Formats: sequence, C-alpha cells, structure tokens
Amino acid sequence: MSTPQTAQIMVKNGTDAPALITLWHTNSDYPAETQTFDVAPQGTAGPMTVHFNTGLGSLTVQDWWAAKLVVESGPSAGVYFSNGSSASWKECQLRSDDAGQTITLTVDTGSFDIALTSGGCQTDMAPIAPPAQVDHVFVLMLENHSFDNIFAFSGIDGIQVADPSDVNKIGDQAYPVGSPAPDAMPTDPGHEFADVLEQLCGPGVTRTTPQELWTAYNQPIVNSGFAANYAVSTTEAPRVGPDLPTPAEIGDVMLCFDTQTQLPVIHALATNFAICDAWHSSLPGPTWPNRFFVHGASSGGWTDSPGALRIGDWDIGGFGYPSKASIYDRLTAANVGWRIYSDGFGIPQVAALKGVNLAHSGDFATFASDLQGPYPYGYTFIEPNYGDIIYNTYKGGSSQHPMDSMPAGEALIKKVYEGIRNSPLWERSLLIVVYDEHGGFYDSVPPGPATPPGDGAPEDTSINSGGFLFDWYGVRVPAVVVSPLIEKGKVDHTLYDHASVPATLEALWKFPYLTQRDRTANTVLPLLTLSTPRTDCPPTLPDPAPATAAPAAVPASPSDPLPDTGNVQGLLATLAKTDLEVSGGTPAEAAAIQARVAAIKTRGDLQAYQQEVNAKVQQARAANPGPNPGPASPQ
Repeated sequence: MSTPQTAQIMVKNGTDAPALITLWHTNSDYPAETQTFDVAPQGTAGPMTVHFNTGLGSLTVQDWWAAKLVVESGPSAGVYFSNGSSASWKECQLRSDDAGQTITLTVDTGSFDIALTSGGCQTDMAPIAPPAQVDHVFVLMLENHSFDNIFAFSGIDGIQVADPSDVNKIGDQAYPVGSPAPDAMPTDPGHEFADVLEQLCGPGVTRTTPQELWTAYNQPIVNSGFAANYAVSTTEAPRVGPDLPTPAEIGDVMLCFDTQTQLPVIHALATNFAICDAWHSSLPGPTWPNRFFVHGASSGGWTDSPGALRIGDWDIGGFGYPSKASIYDRLTAANVGWRIYSDGFGIPQVAALKGVNLAHSGDFATFASDLQGPYPYGYTFIEPNYGDIIYNTYKGGSSQHPMDSMPAGEALIKKVYEGIRNSPLWERSLLIVVYDEHGGFYDSVPPGPATPPGDGAPEDTSINSGGFLFDWYGVRVPAVVVSPLIEKGKVDHTLYDHASVPATLEALWKFPYLTQRDRTANTVLPLLTLSTPRTDCPPTLPDPAPATAAPAAVPASPSDPLPDTGNVQGLLATLAKTDLEVSGGTPAEAAAIQARVAAIKTRGDLQAYQQEVNAKVQQARAANPGPNPGPASPQ
C-alpha cells in the first residue's frame, strides 16, 4: 500500500549574481507545487515542501521537476528555463530514501542538478530571454469600441472624456453624448476608411478624386460625423432587412457605458492599474489593417478590409509585411519564445501572417493551467472568439463586437487577468488590454499626426481606397496596462498606438525596430515605476454584469454569395493558409487547396470549408497539446 510522504527542498543559486529561482514539482498522485525564491549569489533558499508516495504501487507514480532562473545582473544576466525530456520538465523519481529529508537542488545558467538522496538527475538550462524589467508580456486585443464609449461615464478622475455637451447633428436633430449605452447594437456602425473619414471630418466628406489621393489626411478634424455616418452606412453589412438603424437608434453611437455597473471587470482593472487615455488606433480604418499594426507596425499599405480581388496577393502562405518581418520574426531571432491563444479553440486572425502557425497557438481553455507550469514564452498574444462571422450576426463571441453583447468579453478579460495574477509569473509580468479600433462609436478627442511606417508599402487604391499616407492616427481606443510594478490608479496621458506594442517588446529585449512607426512610438515601460511588486493587487476581479437581451440579428442565408470584401474574405484566406499548413504544404496540396478555395462561392460553402479546416486543426492540436504536457501529464 502506498504511503504519503514529504520532503523539504532547498534551492541553491549556482551563479555569482542575485537570482530569482522558480521551482516546479508535479507528482501524478498530487497537484502541482511551485514556489519562487530570491537567492543571493551562491546562496541557498527554502524550504519548499513536496508531496509524493512510496511503497506498494508507487513504481507507477512519476515525479517531474522544472526550474526557471532569472539572473538579474552580470555577464550571464538573463532568463533561463530547464530543458527536460518533455518541454521544460525533467523526470526524477522521489523514493523512500527521500522521505523526511532536506534536499538541495542547484540551479545555474548551464544546468539544473536534482540531487535527490535516493540518486539524482540533471538537465540543461537554456536561455530564453535577455534580462529585462519583466519576463512575460501578454496582450489581449478586443474589438471595435472607442475610449469614450467605454470610459466617458466611468467616473475615473483625471481622464480626458466626452460629456453631454458633445453633440453630433443631422440637420436640426442633435445627438448628444449620454449614458447608458446598449449592451449590443441593432446594426454594425461603419468603420471602413471612408466611414471614419466622414466620422472625423464631418458629414459628406469624401476622399476619392485623383487630386485628393496620396496627399496629407483631411483637415480639419472635428469628430462631427459619427451620427450622420451611422444613419446611412451599410459598409459593415448590418442585419438583413431593415439594413439601417431606425431614427430612434441613430443616437446609439453617441452613447457610453455606465462602466461601473455595465462593465465592472475592465473598470476594476483601470482603477487598480493604469488607464491610457491617449491610445489611438494606428489608422482611421477597420479591424484587419489595425491588427496588422500590432503585429508588424504596418498594415502593408492596407486601409480597408480584405477584398476578394486582392486577397491572392497574400498567396496561400499568408500575409507578408513589406519589411519581410513581423514582431514574431524579431522575437524568434532574439531567442525570445512566443505563444498565441485563441478563445474558443478557433483559428486566430493572426494566423493570417506568414510565419505564424499552429505550433505557436493553443486553446485559451488551457491558458490558466499552462501558466501554472513552466512557461518559457516571453510574449503571448491572446485573441477573442469573433462569433458568427460567416452569417453576419457576430453572436456567440467574446470579442465585444458591437452586434454581440459585452459580458462574454468581460469574462474573457477576467480569465486572462486572473490566470496571470494567480500564476508564478505574476510578479514579473505585464498585461496590455486594448481594442483594435473604435467600431464607429463616437470619441471626443481628435486624432493627430503620425509617423508613416516608411516600409515601402505600395500605393494601391485596391487596398487603400482613400490614398492614405498613414500620416494620421485613428480614433482613440480603450487601453489598460496591468502589472504589479505599476502604481494603483495611474492615469497615463502618453500618446500610444498599436505600434507601441512592438516598440515595447523591442525596448524590453533590445532588438531592432520594424518600421519608422515603431521606431518613434512610445513604449509602456515607463509605467513600471515600482522597484518591488505591489501586494495589494486583487487576486480576482468582479463578475461580469448580466447580459441584457440583444437586438434580434437576422442571419444571412447559406445560399447568399460571399461579399467581395470584409471579414469573410479575411477568414477564407486564413483558413486556406491553415489548411495548407496542417495538410503538409506540398505543391500538390497547395494546388488542391487553391482549387477548393476557388470553388467557394456562398456563405454555406465557406461554413462547410471552415468545418473541414477546424476538424484538421483539432486533430493537429491534439497531437501537440501545449507548453506543459509532460509524458505523465503533470497536473
């Protein structure tokens, strides 16, 4: 019969510099155990109690160990992880001779010596990042809300926000800023380039004649066209009949959430950490080009959503930047690990990029548990579930799309924060929660001039309908920066855009910028003003507010032809790239996939293809379950 036992584990720092050492132990009969020690040069710290069984039946029980070493100074400064037989885990069995003993394990930059009384084991340590203020940066990017829409009625002191004196007019009809905003919109406000031009510069403003293209962005910017644009815009393919908001609904784009009661999760983050009231989308346009900026400080010349006539320019291998590099290429070259999570186990939008594939991505359902084990990734990008894209309702997602409801996105924010906060990574982590673009909702602060990427992107009106020079920021979006090294309740007026994400990573780990935009972008690192982590950071956030009844969205029909532009075209291209990846990538397979894609004419065709590719993805991910599987499935 097995006997429960314990041992006391001490950890020795085998380097000549101060170090933080995190030790993990897992035993198939017990939950995983972990502890972090601040250890002097050549010093020893502890103890950590580990649990295991001995006696009859214990031969089938396995013990696994992992270690993280952060050397804070000196020639060997950096972050190191153990390199065991399964990811970072090394099997080394505790036996009866170890019961009740005090055992010292030694960690240095080259090895992890598990010197058990019963006979030890050893494994290598591998560098995974240069020294920095934090070891792990997380970014969660949600969808389509302006800063005022989320925070104008939050009651947070010191932020620059709209008030009821801010008004848009259509003729003599005034639409003032007010609260509360509806939980979900009846139709999708316009946010293509032409929509945002009208929203910022006033009703009826266009940019289409040859004389206007490839010139400086329109002036003046007065933020007066949001209501007028919403009243007539169909660019986002809203509900099927009627396809425009009613007169009573037009003013919804001017309304703002009562944040404390409607959005308690992001309100709690904003008041416990740093809220940024000058974070702008990278260009005055829609989701896809703005998301390209967070990954590469450029949109490759795109200002509009993907279109069928130009999607082939990506080729089946994915979207490539003119600079030939994304932030993921820079991370890889600098030997900094990275990972992507997708809520709902779907295919993330970032998978449209060349060089990003399933080996880098995982199911968000395992996010919190992955962070409990050894997690050798410096950068993690998290995507929401976008809901029903194909049939145009966006229901069932967690992205906070305007036609979906807000609570599922609030739940995602809560899970992301709590997963990090209650992990061994917390004290040396940084989380940015930001929105890709404003979604057509009013904001009171005019955007200003921006540095063009200067990366050789083509001047091509098939992808850049307004002849835009990328010389102006887009509308303000909500952004909250979270770390125990940030003072509570910080209000940050620093100018940011999505290129501030790669700029932050570049400054943190000292690798080259991608374009002129991230070269000149501000980073969030100055917010990390505390020398020691705060101890008052909440371990949990409030529960999301209950969902209210959303407007009935009439879905498109399976027999409807695919639109020539929009999210469905981007989805189709991303599915084709992923299909090629999981199918093997041979020329014959590429030709077959291209033929398959060419045959997709309707929304029903796209749905069937999405189901095919998702099934292949599920099978591929089952064979590669994530960063901490271990042959014994450590818990």
